[in-house]
Amino acid sequence: MNPSAARASVVSDSSSVAWPLGCLLASLLSQYVGAASAKGLFPLVGAEGVTALRVSIAAVILMAVWRPWRTWPGRRALPDLIAYGAMLGLMNLCIYQAMARIPIGVAIAIEVTGPLAVALFGSRRPRDVLWVVLAVAGLLPLLPVRGATGLDPVGMVWAAAAAACWALYIVFGKRASALPGGQAAAWGMLVATTFTLPLGVAQAGSALLAPGVLLTGLAVAVLSSAAPYSLEMVALRRLPRHVFGLLVSASPAVAALVGFFMLGERLSALQWAAIACVVGASAGSALGAPAPAATATRADNR
Repeated sequence: MNPSAARASVVSDSSSVAWPLGCLLASLLSQYVGAASAKGLFPLVGAEGVTALRVSIAAVILMAVWRPWRTWPGRRALPDLIAYGAMLGLMNLCIYQAMARIPIGVAIAIEVTGPLAVALFGSRRPRDVLWVVLAVAGLLPLLPVRGATGLDPVGMVWAAAAAACWALYIVFGKRASALPGGQAAAWGMLVATTFTLPLGVAQAGSALLAPGVLLTGLAVAVLSSAAPYSLEMVALRRLPRHVFGLLVSASPAVAALVGFFMLGERLSALQWAAIACVVGASAGSALGAPAPAATATRADNR
């Protein structure tokens, strides 16, 4: 190959990688800017109301953008889509309940241990023991033993529930992501709406229709659901699993930084160290994952 052709090939490869990388980074930032915006609504409509707004508005947007009804999913895909949507809705509800009580960065650090456990489950590689130990080392300082951390125990429980939902989201999200385009995200969000919207109405009632609440809810839906889930579907089809997982492993750190700059959430040095341990465990697991892997949702290592 002549030098010009070689340079052209390098540029082409760089461009093909830059686009999905940019999509994934934009997804991470958008996700947690949306989460920080959502916290401003908690005093007005509660975590249930914010979840209802986020999920239902995102469902409308995704259905309008992707128009998934043009190609209906087969009967065999329905159970996976329903389970995927159910876990999506529950995960959002649980993490908002956690964020209402503890800092965003801490909540996400706990939440990511769910998919990390799935990634490491059943592994026979000795080095994966290191990532388990590192993750546990990160979680131990966060435990509210005798109130030493100053964290709300109920918020910690909700974050742990979100971790469990995210772990299950992986299982069904891998199968659902086989659908073309953003169909999985659209159908999944619609399923999630079927139970999160009634819960939100029961909690907040007509307050959900206040103009200011609706406007903020729209921003949260776009930033936290419609944009990130669509961007991830683009990225995960073009990035190797280990690269995808490595970038997503930074989620707790990104969330903590957004919480600091937007909400003034100041974490202690011990909490930052705990987040670093969880990020390190997730990154190590992602880098050590086998090269040939099927496409999956962000929950591969989220």
